[in-house]
Amino acid sequence: MFQEFKKFVLRGNTVDLAVAVVIGAAFNSVVQALVKDIITPVVDIFYNQKNSDFAHQTFTVHGSQFFYGDFVNTAISFLLIAAVVFFLVVQPINKLLSMSARSKNTEEPTTKKCAFCFSEIDKRATRCAFCTAKLS
Repeated sequence: MFQEFKKFVLRGNTVDLAVAVVIGAAFNSVVQALVKDIITPVVDIFYNQKNSDFAHQTFTVHGSQFFYGDFVNTAISFLLIAAVVFFLVVQPINKLLSMSARSKNTEEPTTKKCAFCFSEIDKRATRCAFCTAKLS
């Protein structure tokens, strides 16, 4: 059982996924700091309330307090992370996949259709394997 577990853990996909999670968590910390330390103070400049921090802004409805400043900061963090993942991971992979598919389509086909029964046969065949018609 230990050998099976060792094989599972050391499989390439598992290790790659673990590395991606760790790097993703570290990147999330960087983006959170960027929003908290740089973007929020810029928003505070335009928010124009004295002695206030936008991240701690709230409004109250029937005694319930809503922290919209923190929500806006979290939404900005999410959008930044999503943009980085899209532009630095998804788009390059899609481009590589489309280039790979394009190169596969340029290969010469190895089969052809029989003119009589429309079955797919080898391109080099002189007779159809299905209807035995002689091909030119």
